[in-house]
Amino acid sequence: MNTRRHFFTTLSGAAAAATLRAQDSALSYKGENIQYGLVTYMWGAKWDLPTLIQNLNEADVRGVELRVDHAHGVNPDINAEQRSKVRAQFADAGIELVGMGCNWEFHSPDAAEVKKNIEGAKQYIKLSHDVGGSGVKVKPNQLPKDVPVEKTLEQIAKSLAELADYSLGFGQQIRLEVHGGVSDLGHIAQIMKMADRDNVRVCWNSNKQDLEGGIESNFAKVQDYLGATTHVRETSAPDYPWDKLASLLVNADYAGWILLEGHKPPTANAVAALQAEKAKWVEWITAARKAAK
Repeated sequence: MNTRRHFFTTLSGAAAAATLRAQDSALSYKGENIQYGLVTYMWGAKWDLPTLIQNLNEADVRGVELRVDHAHGVNPDINAEQRSKVRAQFADAGIELVGMGCNWEFHSPDAAEVKKNIEGAKQYIKLSHDVGGSGVKVKPNQLPKDVPVEKTLEQIAKSLAELADYSLGFGQQIRLEVHGGVSDLGHIAQIMKMADRDNVRVCWNSNKQDLEGGIESNFAKVQDYLGATTHVRETSAPDYPWDKLASLLVNADYAGWILLEGHKPPTANAVAALQAEKAKWVEWITAARKAAK
């Protein structure tokens, strides 16, 4: 982050900045750099690039992670000129392309399959760099039944380390989404220790497994490894303590993106729904900053 005042103009939006500045004396510095954005999963999957940018601007949402193979069309097959145009479109709109959300995974016992996925991820690392992104999300995904868990975790870690080393020349972060059969935060922490690369980071994914034994203890396992992206579901989802997550992120002085990865398309006006989602996170983050020590 370039400054410690992103909170006012990104999470809250420019329109609310003046009001929040007036409250600044009551707010902790912690959480100032939290920003709010969107993952084009269910929300935005069918928007082409101009529509996506227009809707984000209307909702005053300043960042987006592009899920691959969606209507935005930002894929490795676009040429250098097209990549430059994508970068320019986001820059001109004042929206940050946070990165690419890929499905590459590295748990397979088939070495050829793992190598194929590593090479596929490398294509997106270069693409993310070319279009102005700062990282690529990948998955651990499964623990094969007939393979010792430790062996699979080590294999995933080695794959991430290879990608991280490749990414250094492109200034990219490798973001391991806590996903699928590798959603135990203890396993994720083991992978991070074995990968041992500063640009391999955890993408918190707001899974039900986070609550087993308490969200606080699970958050602590990976707090030091958190990266630039945190995925959340709709604020109406009843099975997750979003206010507690907000408090944990603030007290960790998290300096990244809270990204809505909605599990269902919005039933009404998508822009208005996105504005409402952001407003609720502004409320939670502000309350957490007031209470932070």
